[in-house]
Amino acid sequence: MTSTRTTAHRRRALLGAGTVVLLAATAACTSVDGGGAGEPGTASADGGALEALQDRGTITVGFAGEAPYSYEEGGELTGATVALHRAIFAELGIETVEGVNTEFGSLIPGLTANRFDAVSAGMSILPDRCAQAAFSEPEFMYTTAFMTPAGNPDGLTDMQSAADAGVRLATMTGAIEGDYARELGIENLEVGSPQDGLDAVVAGRADAFALTGISLNHLADSSDAPVEVTESFVAEIDGVPQIGAGGTVFRTSDTALLEAYNEKLAEIVANEDRYLEIVGEFGFTAAERPVEGLTTEKLCAGDLDALATELAPELGAGS
Repeated sequence: MTSTRTTAHRRRALLGAGTVVLLAATAACTSVDGGGAGEPGTASADGGALEALQDRGTITVGFAGEAPYSYEEGGELTGATVALHRAIFAELGIETVEGVNTEFGSLIPGLTANRFDAVSAGMSILPDRCAQAAFSEPEFMYTTAFMTPAGNPDGLTDMQSAADAGVRLATMTGAIEGDYARELGIENLEVGSPQDGLDAVVAGRADAFALTGISLNHLADSSDAPVEVTESFVAEIDGVPQIGAGGTVFRTSDTALLEAYNEKLAEIVANEDRYLEIVGEFGFTAAERPVEGLTTEKLCAGDLDALATELAPELGAGS
């Protein structure tokens, strides 16, 4: 477990290096439904999904196969987000978590089409997404990194270095890294999964693959491909650190379900030991635990400049 002092030092170092910490949601697992959602909880105007799920005892979540957040291993849904969901939904009387694997960009459309009851994918809380669905409070903060060919031939260190080098960057469809690339005018190759991103780098179809640092390190550790992962960083757009977070996504009509989930989530996030007990085995540390004051409401508002200023003390800036 990471001590408070070590965590604060790490955050100061990250901020000083201009890195952005972003949140990635983790959730709990059980069986995987590979073809369809079965009978997802019914979305209703009165927010009755919570009672329907409790009656059924099962919730179906959409996931995009991004380790270590939510992915399949040996036919079972697992990962930090899955572990978090298993803990929270069990406390809500929903014992089983089933999964539907789909591309990242199809997760919110699949949710609104009732293919599943929630999204378990470490999805960044962004204003345009907030307009389409309801996010839980932040579950994880995360950093961005690059996977490059061994030796990092383009000398990439952050998003601006990628723009300056004129590289072609692989990003996952619908993921925040693609937005960074477009904002900075970086040539962007969209891929459907982390493995596709690694394959694009190895085949030379992309010069680097941008994703959360924790995901890329997990991917590299599980592969013998000739690649490496850069130090994590916080992306900056027009000089503004892109502080963000990820959460579980629900339909906007499922208000009772969202409120019940947030209540249990708050108890876990407030207790560092319990938080790490649930997600630590997947490589997450106290540095990924959301800082106090980082809320979904603020992230949905999208004023990152004000947010960075407000959270500077929590993130250890200027100390």
